[in-house]
Amino acid sequence: MKINNIETSRFLLRGFTKEDALWAYNIWNNPEMGQYLPDEAKEDIDDEYLKMLEGLGEDDGCCYLIPVFKNSLERVGTCSFVISEDKKIYDIAYCVHKNFWCQGFATEIAQGMIDYARSQGAEKVTINVSQENAASNRVAQKCGGRIVSENIYTKRGIDIIMKDYKYEIIL
Repeated sequence: MKINNIETSRFLLRGFTKEDALWAYNIWNNPEMGQYLPDEAKEDIDDEYLKMLEGLGEDDGCCYLIPVFKNSLERVGTCSFVISEDKKIYDIAYCVHKNFWCQGFATEIAQGMIDYARSQGAEKVTINVSQENAASNRVAQKCGGRIVSENIYTKRGIDIIMKDYKYEIIL
């Protein structure tokens, strides 16, 4: 799913390109940065998985974006959203590279996606956050999220049970 850039005070959230695949792979599969994500971290590059990531910009069901600084276009992380069939609910996700942690970037990126959802007529935004991820829970709360449910899932590729909260933001 493709959209025009989403702009915040410091960032452009631009469409995911083939050239972003390795960047995303290195974040999502890093043991520290990907600790709370649903996929297992991989020590070696999985060429098949990397090839799949190269096509994320063309995904019909999910809009994958890369937040970049406006002034330098340097990548900061990844983010995405899925829109419900009736276009009333946007489910968002965000991940910031550890070099940029603790600077308010995740909050600004999430708020940018929430503002975009609002501008498109959405009625609410949802965010699923690992219960153990204190920083991301703070982001969801700062953006006005309230916990509406708890879920349990198994991390893909390994037998680790994860618990998350589902936050809801009424627009």
